[in-house]
Amino acid sequence: MAAAGGWWAAACDKFRSARTLSAVESRKDPESEPYRSKYSARALLQEVKQQLSAAEEGGEARLLAVRRAVLEYELGVNHTDTEELSAGEEHLQRCTQLLQPHRLSPDCVSLYIQAQNNLGILWSERDEIKTAQTYLESAEALYNQYMKEDGNPPLDPSEHFMSEEEKLTDQERSKRFEKAYTHTLYYLAQIYQHLEMTEKAAQYCHTTLKRQLEYCGYYPVEWALNAATLSQYYLSKQCFMESRHCLAAASVIFSQAGQVPSAEDNENEQDQQDLRQRKAEIARCWIKYCLNLLQSARKLLEDDIGEMDSFRQMQLKAQRKKEEDENENDRKKAVLFGTSDICDSVLAMEEKVSSVYPLDFQEAREIFLVGQNYVQEAKEFFQVDGYVTDHIEIVQDHSALFKVLAFFEEDYERRCKMHKRRIDMLEPIYADLNPQYYLLISRQLQFELAETYYEMMDLKVTIGNRLEGLDSHTIKKVNSLAQLAIKYYELFLDSLRDPDKVFPEELDEDVLRPAMVAKFHIARLYSKLITSDSKKQLENMQTSLEYYTFLIDYCEKHPDAVRVVETELELSKEMVGLLPTRMERLRAKLGPFV
Repeated sequence: MAAAGGWWAAACDKFRSARTLSAVESRKDPESEPYRSKYSARALLQEVKQQLSAAEEGGEARLLAVRRAVLEYELGVNHTDTEELSAGEEHLQRCTQLLQPHRLSPDCVSLYIQAQNNLGILWSERDEIKTAQTYLESAEALYNQYMKEDGNPPLDPSEHFMSEEEKLTDQERSKRFEKAYTHTLYYLAQIYQHLEMTEKAAQYCHTTLKRQLEYCGYYPVEWALNAATLSQYYLSKQCFMESRHCLAAASVIFSQAGQVPSAEDNENEQDQQDLRQRKAEIARCWIKYCLNLLQSARKLLEDDIGEMDSFRQMQLKAQRKKEEDENENDRKKAVLFGTSDICDSVLAMEEKVSSVYPLDFQEAREIFLVGQNYVQEAKEFFQVDGYVTDHIEIVQDHSALFKVLAFFEEDYERRCKMHKRRIDMLEPIYADLNPQYYLLISRQLQFELAETYYEMMDLKVTIGNRLEGLDSHTIKKVNSLAQLAIKYYELFLDSLRDPDKVFPEELDEDVLRPAMVAKFHIARLYSKLITSDSKKQLENMQTSLEYYTFLIDYCEKHPDAVRVVETELELSKEMVGLLPTRMERLRAKLGPFV
């Protein structure tokens, strides 16, 4: 076949015009005709296909087959883009059938992989995930086989409709081939996520992100969000160094948005709003990182009663020094993102926050302050007016940061002040919340406020006891905190009642432990109230006994509940054994007055 003939030059022009219509002109199509340019491109591709069929006689069969395969591929993508999946599938299948005998040849391999990718996408859109997986894994295997057996930059599909002078350089060919394979990995990451193969999904996501940076094939905002999402997977596995690296890279790459021209960067108000939202979402991932690192450290360091285990603290400090010297460099090599031009920026970002467990207050405070900065950043976008749920979740995370920092604080007065900060941020939100619309959040806030007041009361009692006795001011404060804790626990328990105000015979599993803990804590709080009025003291003990008894009776009626509140049940039984004797003694003292 004389490729240099006039008809061939015209066919190449039509092919190029069709690709321009699909990739460029289609973006300008009106809403009333969203596929106008796609349909025009399809008509041109069909014309080229007819010209090729007319030229088959006397032509080189293999060359014609590959060119026909390119047209079938373009038509397949075109039909898929216009939501005609069955027709799209037919064209893509014809493409792979034509290429099958030559799929490992340098002039066919890239096209074959791209056809497999598109079949994978098509089947995933039909929710046939296993079929999609088969096509994408086949594309992955073919890439690996080609790189092992040949490895030279293969032809890009578009080159089959170019003159010799227009052909791409090896560098450009390699770049396009690697981009097609990156797409394979990107789609596989989503498939594995859908199939709940979480670890494999994370692995493929990480590889995709690294390759996108390496070959400069990414949009900054999309890349940053994917990296931030991946950081949360590493967080769930307590891989804090890897999580921090993903977040640092996300922040650095996100900062490119607006600097690098891309489809994302139209300077209208909606785009700017979207950018602000994405920035706030990345900030929220940073908050979760700081919070999880602090909470994990607390679990390692706390003793049986939730206080700092100083011996364990010394052990971990010695162990950390040894591990720092041995492990960090090896692990870093496995996780590092990117090219030398962003590495310095990512490393500088990483240095702002630790990735190792804080083992004392100073180390914990540094992580806390980073988390608190990101809280302010996230709240700038997620304001209570318009983003109620998001705003409250951020405030709850802020409160949780103070709560875990308080664990590291040795001074009980300062610890109390940290809990007061939590109260000050949570109470106004709770007061403005309509439980009719936000029942779950309302319950969370009730319970957290109750626990915080409970913690503050315990701290005030401990401080008073250290001063060899409680003065009248401290007694008043302790009682006030106890009553506020009781108030919020009761509000939480009331929220579980039916419309007739009747408490449920059997509690749902998601509220069983909180409800039992609330009952247990109320019982304990009534016994902690300090009064010189013996009659009032007796009333408080009676109320306390009733709450302890409720917990025991509930567990007898519902044995499955025992495993949820084993410790509280054991202590309740102990108190139910002790309280009646104490009450009898008090009655005896009061004599005829009761």
